[in-house]
Amino acid sequence: MGKIVLVTGAARQLGGRFVRRIQRDPGVDRVIALDAVTPGHQLGDAEFVLADIRQSAIARILAEHSVDTVVHLDVSAKASGAGGRTTVKETNVIGTMQLLGACQKSPAVQRLVVKSSTNVYGSAPRDPAVFTETTPPKSLPSGGFAKDAVEVEGYVRGFARRRPDVAVCVLRFANILGPEPDSPLADYLTLPVLPTVLGYDPRLQFVHEDDVVDVLEIAAREPRRGTLNSGTFNIAGDGVLLLSQCSRRLGRPTVPVLLPAVTWVGTALRTIGMTDFSPEQIRLLTHGRVVSTVQTRETLGFRPRFTTAETFAEFARSRGPGLLPPERVGRAVGRLAELPLGGGQAGTTHSTHGAR
Repeated sequence: MGKIVLVTGAARQLGGRFVRRIQRDPGVDRVIALDAVTPGHQLGDAEFVLADIRQSAIARILAEHSVDTVVHLDVSAKASGAGGRTTVKETNVIGTMQLLGACQKSPAVQRLVVKSSTNVYGSAPRDPAVFTETTPPKSLPSGGFAKDAVEVEGYVRGFARRRPDVAVCVLRFANILGPEPDSPLADYLTLPVLPTVLGYDPRLQFVHEDDVVDVLEIAAREPRRGTLNSGTFNIAGDGVLLLSQCSRRLGRPTVPVLLPAVTWVGTALRTIGMTDFSPEQIRLLTHGRVVSTVQTRETLGFRPRFTTAETFAEFARSRGPGLLPPERVGRAVGRLAELPLGGGQAGTTHSTHGAR
């Protein structure tokens, strides 16, 4: 790993965990933790810098500290402080542009790691059963965090062409869950009753918070013998879960509604501040998404410790019991599946062959 590491998004729970982790690496001399808001958690011996990556001051910070490794975690679907969707988009897109511009000017920077998302593949009815890193989406995301991630990756590819001497690693994470998740999907799964799209039962993948920190550490250091940690990699736990399985394991009943009504429900939930039920999340909860992790295993040399099911089980334990016992929810979902308009057939027709 580089001697001096700068981590953006240090005020977020995931950023804080990574900052504390890399300090234990004997090859690291200093860790610079950066965010626009003061973190509410401990950062160990890291030097915290209060700064906004949307501002040009980021170039001065890189130069002053002679940073050689940048781990960009400040790409998220939720704001870490005050501000709504506009603030999130500006931080994701404009902030990334400023950061990459600063990295391009800094001769000391040798490695760049960027947190991205499998949202870049979108969710559409004619999607392939399994996305690989080179599979183009059937339709590019039209808005929200998914579009932010697409734009961020575009800027990162441009940076890689301009600075071929810098090792660049983009990690596309599936839905991150665990005991302390911070995402719109986790907010949705915490609702007492889950609104679902009538006739669909999407396939979902999850990655555990611990695995996220582990793979970030692998990406931020020099590659191990026989591996390569430059490029783009899908990160997800083995296996898939149907949304109906998730609801049963949470003990939370579902309310299947017609697709136009789901949009109305999402707007209502956003208005009262319960969860960010965005159009991109509605598409995910309609069509689902599954990615291949073969390249992650064979090239990056990373194997997640938690499967999708194990990750979800730990999340479910951290949320506490739902309104109903899981077995009762299971019977109710089973009866709905037998109805002519229910059953979620549209979301379960794809094969899961090759998904890991």
